[in-house]
Amino acid sequence: MALSGNCRTYLPAREQGTGLPSFPEVVELNVGGQVYFTRHSTLVGTPHSLLWKMFTPKRDTASDLAKDSKGRFFIDRDGFLFRYILDYLRDKQVVLPDHFPEKGRLKREAEYFQLPDLVKLLTPDDNKQSPDDYCHSDYEEVSQGSDTRICPPSSLLPPDRKWGFITIGYRGSCTVGRDSQADAKFRRVPRILVCGRISLVKEVFGESLNESRDPDRAPERYTSRFYLKFKHLERAFDMLSECGFHMVACN
Repeated sequence: MALSGNCRTYLPAREQGTGLPSFPEVVELNVGGQVYFTRHSTLVGTPHSLLWKMFTPKRDTASDLAKDSKGRFFIDRDGFLFRYILDYLRDKQVVLPDHFPEKGRLKREAEYFQLPDLVKLLTPDDNKQSPDDYCHSDYEEVSQGSDTRICPPSSLLPPDRKWGFITIGYRGSCTVGRDSQADAKFRRVPRILVCGRISLVKEVFGESLNESRDPDRAPERYTSRFYLKFKHLERAFDMLSECGFHMVACN
């Protein structure tokens, strides 16, 4: 991030008649080695936060703040996660990437910068149903032959269950006439095979999964012998998509 030549930062000056330091409109920060530029009003926009205390003009405040070799205000925290702290200071909300693995660390940063509302946003709701309740207890109540299943949002899943792969295969064939005639026809798909961790494929396909070829296997084990009770590939991929899966390869 860079500033144009006519936009410069200055060392704090004394306000006339008050003896208090005045900060520049644009403040340059070095947070854990990452350089940020932001408005002074952004840093002091959340009363009683740590940054508000640091950058609110008061006697001897600026002289007490650490600076790096280039005169930037230095904060010894996680420079990568500070971008989300800054986003929150601007909008009072934060948008995290999908499958964000650093939420716990970001919560600690929010606590350090004394942002209680951000801490609440990053704290899971204890009243929400646990992922295990979503994914297993409901299966036992589903009527035989139904493909009803409940896939929890990824935000509710523990880290070890947010990732997984399922392979879909099918047995099909083409009928070709003599001398490679152009009237080749694709034969109807007789069976859709499913390969993956047993607990994961059960969460996705529910009662649509035929387990007769590999029964009584522990949920944490893997199998390549399950198949689906229906024969429409589109339906299988729709069910995967509804549970948050994305296609990463095909053959």
